[in-house]
Amino acid sequence: MKILKKLLPLSFVCLLNFCVSAQETLPIYSDYLSDNVYLLHPAAAGIGDSGKIRLTSRTQWKDVDNAPSLQTLSFHNRVGSVSGLGLILFNNENGYHSQKGFQTTYAYHINLSNSYRTFEQLSFGLSLTLVQNQFDTSILPPTGIDPSLIDIANSDGYFNGDFGMAYHRDKFFSYLTIKNMFLTTKTDDVLEPIDLSKFILSAGYFFGEEKSLQFEPSVMALYEPHFGRTQVDLNCKVYKVINGTQLWGALSYRTSFGGEQIENTNFITPIIGINYEKFLFSYTYSEQLGDLGLVVKGGYHQLTLGLDVFVRKSRLAACPNINSSYFY
Repeated sequence: MKILKKLLPLSFVCLLNFCVSAQETLPIYSDYLSDNVYLLHPAAAGIGDSGKIRLTSRTQWKDVDNAPSLQTLSFHNRVGSVSGLGLILFNNENGYHSQKGFQTTYAYHINLSNSYRTFEQLSFGLSLTLVQNQFDTSILPPTGIDPSLIDIANSDGYFNGDFGMAYHRDKFFSYLTIKNMFLTTKTDDVLEPIDLSKFILSAGYFFGEEKSLQFEPSVMALYEPHFGRTQVDLNCKVYKVINGTQLWGALSYRTSFGGEQIENTNFITPIIGINYEKFLFSYTYSEQLGDLGLVVKGGYHQLTLGLDVFVRKSRLAACPNINSSYFY
């Protein structure tokens, strides 16, 4: 029992370090592969030929109480000929720590092509975020904890912002985003900036014939200077159209290295999805490879529901994150 009492404060301090280092807009999972690029890159707001509503629900370790979970509701659409607007509502829970917030985005799209048969576009996007940060301090042991740490964990919330740009040419797409540019915590009505910037680069290419199979290999690289950590996703999506319904699957391999980690972590993530008229449904499962000993097994499950609205005439030469799967 004495050992347990000593471990409780230590565990809490570790959790506080996690909470402070996790002061960011949204965790970066593989949900961007479910036609949800806007969750990752602000320049994707209004980038395609339709408005997109996406609802996601992610759970981890289903049989574990207070396991991490994340819910997001997003919408973005083109406004006028060059502007895009977006909104994300999210609820992120991890044990007794939770974050609720919203993100608004403005994007500007520049058409670089004079031909309908070719597509070339340069885009810029800026997102601003407000997050309510909560921690249930009633679970804490009464002694051995620095009160200032409790104040950090129970802080009012924080402000954040991301900036990104994108370049599309026909079936090639690329995004560059700087996250956590304006990260500012608020504790006892005092604002304090924190530098936890992240740099995200995504790129891919879409090819193949609709009558057979179409493929979309892509890569996503994330670099965190503060932690000296790098993360890389290697992805491939496969599409098949049957009687006007688009079936698709994806496989993603994630590896990370650098920083103060117990061990390099690797994940394998299969995704299956269907686009029927204006509707999208996908299921994602992630499994950590190897055995760290400290990580609960059981996998990560996510469901995504989508609806395309305000669908406009498609630009046939472009990749799927530009063109809606539904055509009039």
